[in-house]
Amino acid sequence: MKLNIRGDKVEITEAIKNQVTEKLKKLDNYFENPEEITANVLIRINGTSQKIEVTVPTKRFTLRAEESTEDLYAAINLVIDKLERQIRKNKTRLNRKFKNNIVSEMNMTFEITDEEATEKKIMRRKDFEMKPMDEEEAILQMELLGHDFFIFKNESEECTSVVYKRKNDTYGIINVK
Repeated sequence: MKLNIRGDKVEITEAIKNQVTEKLKKLDNYFENPEEITANVLIRINGTSQKIEVTVPTKRFTLRAEESTEDLYAAINLVIDKLERQIRKNKTRLNRKFKNNIVSEMNMTFEITDEEATEKKIMRRKDFEMKPMDEEEAILQMELLGHDFFIFKNESEECTSVVYKRKNDTYGIINVK
């Protein structure tokens, strides 16, 4: 797998580059032609927190994970573990989605454990009427419900919108027009 390693407020030393390269080699086992895939790695430092983001775009899907700790090398290990879990967890779903045309980039010969084999199914559906409201009211409704997101009819944008809570305790809005 080819790597594109960038640093934001940090110089990427040879030791960091070697550690990332060594750990990302573990993912090569999951791809048929890893030399055709380029992983994008972004390392950021924000105060004492060191964050690594890894994005692996393939022809049919994108793998992405991020991890933040005070120790960069621990964050590297955690993000690789997270990517491996994503691949293993979604093996069945990927096979089913692409049916007989199994994802050509993936090597699907690895075994999955019983824990990973349990598939997530839709267990509940809710229907509700959306009343028009502004963004501030939607945030208030989301907070009152204790949810991470809230769908509402945005009266100022005249569309359906989703307000969501971001990791840094700010909010984001997605407008569906």
